[in-house]
Amino acid sequence: MEKINFDFENRTAIITGGAQGFGLDIAKRFLNSGAKVIIWDIDPKMIEKSTKDLNNPNLSSNIIDVSNYNQVEKCVNEIIKKSNIDILINNAGITGPTSSLWEYDVEMWKKIVDINLMGTFNCCRTIIPNMIKNNYGRIVNVASVAGKDGNSNASAYSAGKAGAIGLTKSLGKELADKNIAVNAVTPAGAKTRILDQMTKEHVQRMLSKVPRGRFLEVEEFTSLVCWLSSEENTFSTAAVFDISGGRSTY
Repeated sequence: MEKINFDFENRTAIITGGAQGFGLDIAKRFLNSGAKVIIWDIDPKMIEKSTKDLNNPNLSSNIIDVSNYNQVEKCVNEIIKKSNIDILINNAGITGPTSSLWEYDVEMWKKIVDINLMGTFNCCRTIIPNMIKNNYGRIVNVASVAGKDGNSNASAYSAGKAGAIGLTKSLGKELADKNIAVNAVTPAGAKTRILDQMTKEHVQRMLSKVPRGRFLEVEEFTSLVCWLSSEENTFSTAAVFDISGGRSTY
């Protein structure tokens, strides 16, 4: 299927977790659609590789731990000295190990929630004032079907993503009187490196729940994110857009 490019001319986008997987594919489509893209990632080697592979003058990057508020705030302040931030894709996330809640490592549980929920908060908290100033913004928070249904042996991931959904609904309402849209997307399992963090049994259990009978393709996900990030999305906000192949029906 031919990819449709959106009009992102004169728009600047930040994509967290942008050096791989969903984030990298979104970056490619944004760049092809005329946007200036800043990818944030905690992995310097992946940033170096993806920046080299994309080889685009409109692409820049920062090594950022989104769970570190001060680090995020400092970077945002530097960016807005030179450019507005029009689009924010909160994509950074980790699944963590699979384990029953009563046996879950406490520090790992906190780390997963810090990245998946607090990371989303930190980026929104620091970037939204610039969007309000310009009365324009599009925010897409990458949650998960796990945040709706809850995945067994993945309580930290499920809780963090459920929190991101609640954050989206609250924030979208707070900004509804402005030209700023805030939405969440809830993908089922997709063919990305995040599957490598899970056991084969857990991956198979995820797949068995999808009526489509296959994992989500990255390009399918990117298309939805692009529309939500575009000026064409003039009315949808504080909403959760499912892309789970029929697993979730609400």
